[in-house]
Amino acid sequence: MTARIAVLRGTPDELLDRIRAVRAAGDVPLVGDDRWPAAQWSAVHKLADVGPVPDDAAWATLTSGTSGTPRVVLRTAASWDRSFGPVTELLTGRTTTDRTATDELIMLPSPPASSLTLFSMAHALAGGPQPVFPGDPAAREATLFHGTPQALRTLLDAGALPRLRTALVGGSHLDTRLRADAESRGVRVLSYYGAAELSFVALDDGRGLRAFPGVEIDVRDGELWVRSRYTALGYLGQPGPLRKDGAWNTVGDLATLDDGVLTLRGRGDEAILTASATVIPDEVEAGLRTLPGVTDAVVFGIPTGRIGALVAAMVEVDDDAPTLTAGALRAMSARQFAPAHRPRVWFAGRLPRTASGKPARAEVRRQVATGEVTRLA
Repeated sequence: MTARIAVLRGTPDELLDRIRAVRAAGDVPLVGDDRWPAAQWSAVHKLADVGPVPDDAAWATLTSGTSGTPRVVLRTAASWDRSFGPVTELLTGRTTTDRTATDELIMLPSPPASSLTLFSMAHALAGGPQPVFPGDPAAREATLFHGTPQALRTLLDAGALPRLRTALVGGSHLDTRLRADAESRGVRVLSYYGAAELSFVALDDGRGLRAFPGVEIDVRDGELWVRSRYTALGYLGQPGPLRKDGAWNTVGDLATLDDGVLTLRGRGDEAILTASATVIPDEVEAGLRTLPGVTDAVVFGIPTGRIGALVAAMVEVDDDAPTLTAGALRAMSARQFAPAHRPRVWFAGRLPRTASGKPARAEVRRQVATGEVTRLA
């Protein structure tokens, strides 16, 4: 019987049981986010019906999922199973054969639709640390954490994790001040770089990003390539940024590698790393062009300390359209995009263009930096 994609929603505790049941039936779970607008749910359900699903697919996660062109990443069970041992040892200092390593509680503050949270839920179903979520009375007993830097900051500031011992942090850049604050409280911080398509790639224990256990990294012409047993199969129903060269894979991230230390330089396709999401500007721009009064748009990131970058947009407005405010654009975006993909800062004006007539994203950034365009209030 051919496997199918089962789109799931619900509370984290409900999802654990639903995921277990879907896996037992030989199907592939794809967890959604209750915060999505109806258009996002509709797009994901339609994409989940696109086939065929590879026989060895066991997990599906979403990446860059705006309502227009969400991508579903498919992976085998083994691609995550192989990393459970190294992750257990990193988190607890013990092996998976030591039952005390898997009886600990791990705080998972990001939504289950996030690939980093779904990974830890899969780990728990395989005998790893048991998950707790915000609002759970048992959360104060958690000794482990897996989430984004901003979630760690929020929980530390609230004193919500008094027993926290180890934090595994991904999704965006970890500020050195946050690491120092956590370590001053006795928390060991392990930050990592990864991608939904590649899983764990590099780990930083405070001495710089180095290859994650079981991973080889290489930089070719400024682009990061990875050889690993943790890589996904590919995408369901449409192409994406994952490219292969034999056993090596890349999603187009730019980087340098010096004496084994990896420094990331951003995504070659202009992707914006924000909170726990990777936002593809082209996809958000396509959605913005469907909004009433908007004739064209350029989306870009504005660097900020806590979340990596704010998603910003400069829109070109139809001359005959009513005046658009930032509030009106935010309201329309809330119906169009998943939360991480909604622009937070808005500008308006005539878009600069290249000689071929395409909007010039680099020139937009320059105009915003120099105050040459109008920020909408």
